Amino acid sequence: MAPIAGSVAKQAELLRLHGNVAFKKERIGAAIDAYTEAITLCPDVAVYWTNRALCYYKRKDWNRVEEDCRSAIKLDGSSVKAHYMLGLAILEREDYSGGIKELEKALDLGRVTKSDGCIVEDIWQALAKGKYKEWELQSSKRAWRLQKLKEICENALLEHHFLEAPQSEDEINEVSKDIIDQIETLKEVFSKAAEDDTPKEVPDYLCCKITLDIFRDPVITPCGVTYERKALLDHLQKVGKFDPITREPLSNHQLIPNLAIKEAVRAYLKKHGWAYRMS
Repeated sequence: MAPIAGSVAKQAELLRLHGNVAFKKERIGAAIDAYTEAITLCPDVAVYWTNRALCYYKRKDWNRVEEDCRSAIKLDGSSVKAHYMLGLAILEREDYSGGIKELEKALDLGRVTKSDGCIVEDIWQALAKGKYKEWELQSSKRAWRLQKLKEICENALLEHHFLEAPQSEDEINEVSKDIIDQIETLKEVFSKAAEDDTPKEVPDYLCCKITLDIFRDPVITPCGVTYERKALLDHLQKVGKFDPITREPLSNHQLIPNLAIKEAVRAYLKKHGWAYRMS
C-alpha cells in the first residue's frame, strides 16, 4: 500500500507544479483544474487548497475563496495566506469584524514566521482598510442617530417655548432670541459630538519620511531619525549605506525598533478608530 500512496502523492505534487505554471501564465481555469485534481488525490495537503483559493481570488469568486481557505485552515492553522485570503473574502461580504479577525491572525502569523515582507505589507494594508470600513459603517450609524436626536431636541425646544403663546411684541422677540440661542447651542453640542466621526490627518511625527504613510514597523537610526523599516532597508540596499536625511553612514545592524513611536501609533489608531485618510 505504501508504494501506491507514494505514487498518488507524487502525482498530486506534479499536478500542483502544472497548476503553478498555468497560474504564472494567467491560465487561471487550467490552474484551477490542476489544483482540483491534486485535491482529489490528496485532500489533506493545505497548500493545494490555498493555491486554488488564490485562483478564485484572481476571479473575485469570494465564496469559493472562503470555502477553500477554511479547508486549508482546518489542515494548517498557521497558514498565513489562508487567513489572509479568508479575511479578504469575509470583508467582501461586509462582515468587517470577522474579516478583521482573520487579517489580524494572518498579520501575527506573518510576523512570527517571518513571512515575505510583501505579503505582510499587503495584510497590513488590507487590515487598515477593513478597520476603516468598519469605522465608516459605525460612524454612519452614529451620525444618523445624532441627527435624529438633534431633530427631537429642536422640536422639543420649539414646543416648550410655544406652549404658552407670548402676549406682546417684546415677548415674541425675546422668545425668538431664546430659541435662536438655544438652537445654536444645540448645533455646537452635536457638532462636537460628531468630531470623532470625522476622518483625521495623521500627525507628521507618526509618518515615515520616506513613505509619507503611517508607521507599521518604525526603526530609529543613530542620528535619531525614525523610518519605516522596510522602506529604509530598501534605501540601504538600492541607494546606499547612509541615512536618507542626515547622509551619515548607516548599516542594517545599527537600526533599533522605535517602540515609543510604535506605541504612539497604536494609541492613535485605537483612539480614532482607524479613522484617518487612507493613502
